[in-house]
Amino acid sequence: MAAHRVAVLVLPLVLPIDLGIPTQIFNARPNTPYELTVCAAVRGSVTTSTGFTVGDTAGLPALAQADTIIVPGYWDYQRPPAPEVTAALRLASSRGARIASICTGAFALAAAGLLDGRTVTTHWASADDLERIHPQVRVDRGVLYIDDDVLLTSAGVTAGIDLCLHIVRKDLGAAVANDIARELVAAPHRDGGQAQYISQPLPEPTAHTLAGTRDWALSHLDEALTLEVLARHARVSARTLVRMWRRETGVTPHRWLLTARIRHARELLEVTDLGIEQIAGQSGLGTGTNFRARFRAALGTTPSAYRRAFRQTSAAPVGSEGSEPTGGEPFRESTVGHQPTATISHCGSPCETKEDWPATSS
Repeated sequence: MAAHRVAVLVLPLVLPIDLGIPTQIFNARPNTPYELTVCAAVRGSVTTSTGFTVGDTAGLPALAQADTIIVPGYWDYQRPPAPEVTAALRLASSRGARIASICTGAFALAAAGLLDGRTVTTHWASADDLERIHPQVRVDRGVLYIDDDVLLTSAGVTAGIDLCLHIVRKDLGAAVANDIARELVAAPHRDGGQAQYISQPLPEPTAHTLAGTRDWALSHLDEALTLEVLARHARVSARTLVRMWRRETGVTPHRWLLTARIRHARELLEVTDLGIEQIAGQSGLGTGTNFRARFRAALGTTPSAYRRAFRQTSAAPVGSEGSEPTGGEPFRESTVGHQPTATISHCGSPCETKEDWPATSS
């Protein structure tokens, strides 16, 4: 398996947990091709935001050799990185390197001009600062990460786990990413976006949650899950269900179900030989025709092209022919359901309507 060089760029006052995420996930393993290098503006050591130092870092030349560059968050994010750092990032981007940020690492990418005209994400508490300092950048506060082809950004801290596992999944397939997630004792994909972590006024006192109903829905995706069916399982009215669902996940039940169904279909395409009609049925997307239309709308590619790309990457070296989806525009990945799927927007209408249901067959 050909080597894939990953460089983690450590900026002054780097956040230790942000640094630990990519160095743990992209560390050498028997079944992965990653070669990890930790680098900084100057070869030597860097002081973290909590006071201890990270020693024996490589210098910026490591970025010139890297296939993937990851910039963890750092405390002094409102101060632009050193000019040589932004220049090295621009050079790496111009030659086609994949560049990703965790948390406030997005500020370094923005300072290098790499995010101009793009929609990105960062920690919700820093989103206003990013838009103020870099008005040419649009910030989506509601997602855990965004995959915009070779530029990827993630939200605060542990969203970096979601992003890095997503990168592994793109490179090597779901099975390898899931193995690493189990090693980390982390969820391969998380339910909801940043909305669940932003401080909000307390809702009316209640001990009721829809977590059990969402878990139940995930195990019944092949069934007709209407509002009434979900509300009956949750033992609430349909109107109450919609209100609670949006409050707890940031999206409507319809959008959440569609996300979960396409995500399940993606896994079936990757790890089984089931036909399109079978996958459509098992994922609850109805007919093969409806499945193809939903899949293309979400990911910008066909199920068959997706299967060719990701079934190949499970055995082929990173960067080999067929390692990326074909057809359509680069997609954005946003975790709006229990498992993420590519969507440009999370939200439907302010309240659910009958026309939204079912999110299945046409």
